Amino acid sequence: MTTLLAFLRHVPAWVFAVFVLLAGLGAGQMRRHGLPLARAVLLPAGMAALSLYGTVSTFGDRPPALLAWAVAGMLAAAAVLRRPLPPTARYDPAARRFDLPGSPVPLALLMGLFTAKFAVGMVQALQPDLAHDPGFALVAGTLYGAFAGSFLARALRLGRLARRQDASAHACLD
Repeated sequence: MTTLLAFLRHVPAWVFAVFVLLAGLGAGQMRRHGLPLARAVLLPAGMAALSLYGTVSTFGDRPPALLAWAVAGMLAAAAVLRRPLPPTARYDPAARRFDLPGSPVPLALLMGLFTAKFAVGMVQALQPDLAHDPGFALVAGTLYGAFAGSFLARALRLGRLARRQDASAHACLD
């Protein structure tokens, strides 16, 4: 416990601020909420970019990490895309806004990516040579990629809903 507290004292304050921000964003999605189209695209894209950045900044252009990131991302995206949106999810084409039921999944994904990034950083600080270990690169790249694929696929599902309801709205006007 003393070692953990000593380690946490060396964590920059902005890391805790990011944790609070992500926890707040995720907690807000646990209840029914409205979401503008732009945010439905930008937040997942930003989280996927953070995941790729985590891979590249830690492992550079080493093939095991990048390949693991890409494969895990595609597999996670394929799995998420197979799941339908909740039947109460709606999109208002005129307002360009979603009305979504609450879910703990966004909170779990945000906290999962944060925890993975924090753990990789912590392990790397304690054992810097692990950044050159192909096994460590494979595990971290896989974790980061799975989160990226999940975020992007969730945004794609909302995009499908928006396109369907946009098309329905245009068909009703014709």
